[in-house]
Amino acid sequence: MCVPSQAIEQKVLILSSVFALMFAVGGLAVGLILGSLVIAFDGLYSLISLLLTILSLLAAKLIHSPKDKRFPNGKAMFEPIVIAIKGVVIMCLVIYSLFGAIDSLIQGVKPLDIGVASVFGLVNTLGCGFAWWKITQMSRESHSGLIEAETKQWQMDTLLSMAITLGFVIAWGLTQTSLAQYAGYADPLMMILISAYFLKVPFSMVSQAVKELLQMAPQQELIAEVSKGMKEVDSQETLHLGSVVKVGNELRIDINVVPSEESIIKTGDIKVFQQNLKQKLSALPYKLELKMNIAI
Repeated sequence: MCVPSQAIEQKVLILSSVFALMFAVGGLAVGLILGSLVIAFDGLYSLISLLLTILSLLAAKLIHSPKDKRFPNGKAMFEPIVIAIKGVVIMCLVIYSLFGAIDSLIQGVKPLDIGVASVFGLVNTLGCGFAWWKITQMSRESHSGLIEAETKQWQMDTLLSMAITLGFVIAWGLTQTSLAQYAGYADPLMMILISAYFLKVPFSMVSQAVKELLQMAPQQELIAEVSKGMKEVDSQETLHLGSVVKVGNELRIDINVVPSEESIIKTGDIKVFQQNLKQKLSALPYKLELKMNIAI
């Protein structure tokens, strides 16, 4: 990752921390005062997001620090490690909130000031939406897995706030009808629906991170792009793709050089192959690590 991208990454993570702190304090305070499960959950989610963003900041600093003999294969693996931790923590939070909402339905709902809750939900939705938009705009020039995970966090928070507001609007609508006694159930029911929907997002984050940590093959489209670049720089078909592995912001490509019996491959030729291939794949948003193996 180039220096400008590193600077963007740092700015985005710091801005995300500030936003998360604001929404955490506001959500927890209003949620506890009103006795609302979903508002308190929204604040708790923002608090957890703040801690996870700080973890991302520490990881980004470590990844971009000078080379260390303790990490002979680089520090790119810290990115999927942090993303996996984020996914697991968010998944646990969502599951905990799901069972809390179910327990609330069983124990009985409490009266709620729907008017105040609705206003807070609207303000929170607009605020989270702005944070999501701002971070997305700032991160366009940075192809970072940490930033991508951060964007997903704010996407979840925005959708969560929208669902909360919708639930309160439905509850207010019920108070205007003969079903007013059921208005209090809107809060835990929305929490159950939100939790069930959000489970797929952290699961996807953890799944992708584990694949990178296990150095499994990336998407076929990425492998096809690498193969296409190899064919364009190798007219004699002496290059054979060994493996392609994505770890964090690194794309590790293992290539076997297999010359024919009639051809002679010199060291200079291999360097030319390597330079040309790097140039062909320069459009990919990753730090390329090319390894050329000569078959004897």
